Amino acid sequence: MTPQHLLLLIGISIAWGMNFVVAKLGLSEIPPLLFTTLRFTVIAVLLVPFLKWAPGQMRILLVIALTAGGFHFALMFGGIALTDASVAAVVVQLNVPFATFLSIVFLGEVVGWQRWIGLAFAFGGVAFISFDPQVFSYIFGVMLMAGGAFSMAVAMIFMRRIEGVGAMQLQAWLAVISFPLVGVLSLSFESRQVETVLAAPLWAWGTVAYSAIIASIFGHAGMYYLIQRYEVSLVGPLTLLAPVLGIIFSVSLLGEGLTWRIVVGALVTLAGVAIVAARQSSAAGEEIEPI
Repeated sequence: MTPQHLLLLIGISIAWGMNFVVAKLGLSEIPPLLFTTLRFTVIAVLLVPFLKWAPGQMRILLVIALTAGGFHFALMFGGIALTDASVAAVVVQLNVPFATFLSIVFLGEVVGWQRWIGLAFAFGGVAFISFDPQVFSYIFGVMLMAGGAFSMAVAMIFMRRIEGVGAMQLQAWLAVISFPLVGVLSLSFESRQVETVLAAPLWAWGTVAYSAIIASIFGHAGMYYLIQRYEVSLVGPLTLLAPVLGIIFSVSLLGEGLTWRIVVGALVTLAGVAIVAARQSSAAGEEIEPI
């Protein structure tokens, strides 16, 4: 990997790691479903030029938009609102082992013993974290995060079947399909949306913009660019820098506490995800986007 591309990868990891902190702050002012709706609205407006019809691909795009878009981010932001951002940064990584399980069941992929060990480490580490008394107090948030990871894993399976759709075009359709869906969910389960939007301070709007522009448009487009040039076995494990930075940023900037159980569980989980990611074939390029 060239120095320039390595710097790009580090920049993406910093953007994704910081997104856990930024989202946690924004969710203190804006409820999760409304936050998700605003995020996708910003992306939809900015990526209108890329909103092109994809003949023969629209049904798959719809499924990906629902799973990788509305459901994934609604569950993920709901989980971040209820948990420590450092724990959320670890749990969301379950999208990779979840996708491996789904590929075995629905795609008939054969998994070697190395990836089975990685799967055991990944899920075992999260289970170990979950029984920490500090984490157990917000276990529902952890469950939401795990649900968001599973939703993304479902999308990964369908992403393998899509053809001729670029990263920006995909993000544009995800946003356009997702923001009205999540908007309806916000109207159904949350309240005072208009008052919240009008009363939100400027910095809260900044968190929405960061999540949409920096973490999503820059992060995902940059990763798509790298995947086109390097094997997933190289790029995938390196993206684990994002959750590590997420933990560091959460502890240093938000003052979150880390118990020994959280640290050990995080190390075991990330080691498992690294093993699984390193064994993925180059056909699974979309399976490394953590957030």
